[in-house]
Amino acid sequence: MLTKATPILPAEDMERAKSFYKEQMGLSILFESPEGTAFACEDGAMVFIYPHERTQATHTTVSFIVEDVVAEMTQLRERGVVFEDYDEPGLKTEDGINQQDSVKGAWFTDTEGNIISIVQM
Repeated sequence: MLTKATPILPAEDMERAKSFYKEQMGLSILFESPEGTAFACEDGAMVFIYPHERTQATHTTVSFIVEDVVAEMTQLRERGVVFEDYDEPGLKTEDGINQQDSVKGAWFTDTEGNIISIVQM
């Protein structure tokens, strides 16, 4: 059985990215190596960033499941995270939140151009 997938994200500027993941997202460094830096999530999962030229992802690269999207957005906004607003066929947000049935989602972009979401199910 597959468990705890680890997103691996490119970072054009490792110091800038490490600062974002620590300060804006509130994650702690699990370990650092010449290959990259791993950040610990509360549930034991991790996010790994590695030095690489900027890529152009036009899709969500990592999604965090949260208990309360609004509360999480408030905390992230207080730390400087800016949420995206979308008005596209099949995806419309209001104050950064998309609601489809009982699922709420919100998206933001890290300093390296990676699109990240938080989802309440």
